Amino acid sequence: MGNSLFEQLKKTGLVDDKKAKQAKHSQYKNKKQKSKKGAPTQVDEATLLAQKTHAEKVERDRQLNQAKKTEAGHKAITAQIKQLIETNRIEDGGGDVVYNFTDANVVKHLYISEQTHTHLIAGRLAIAKLGDTYELVPVPVAEKIKQRDEQCIILCGPSTRVESSREDPYADYKIPDDLMW
Repeated sequence: MGNSLFEQLKKTGLVDDKKAKQAKHSQYKNKKQKSKKGAPTQVDEATLLAQKTHAEKVERDRQLNQAKKTEAGHKAITAQIKQLIETNRIEDGGGDVVYNFTDANVVKHLYISEQTHTHLIAGRLAIAKLGDTYELVPVPVAEKIKQRDEQCIILCGPSTRVESSREDPYADYKIPDDLMW
């Protein structure tokens, strides 16, 4: 029982002493090389390829998550704007006064009452765009909407008026606010 494999092979005559010593010596060298700490380890190409693939996947996932976060943030802001406009809009059921304004270099018009017209001119009301429609909202609400998205506010009192340039020859001739087109 205490006999090693080499001793058993020697007894049977399959291996002689010289081959047994040579095999022990080669086993010792292999064991010694594996145990050296400073020895360079062989890098497997499959592990390198797996690591590279994993790194690429992590980067793709990170970019995809960033895009999803950006889209979710945009949707949240859009929902906030929609809620602000719908809860604070001023119902003016089609008056007899036409109020003209521009949106993306296109002249648009709203039919409003005389009182609403004076509030728009005085700067107490603003025009906000909700989808394809235009709603009237108070200026404080318009400022909140403008903080989230400036393109939703079409007209907001005195702060959105176009400043006249110094070289304009007609700068001294101001257009009255209550002028009807």
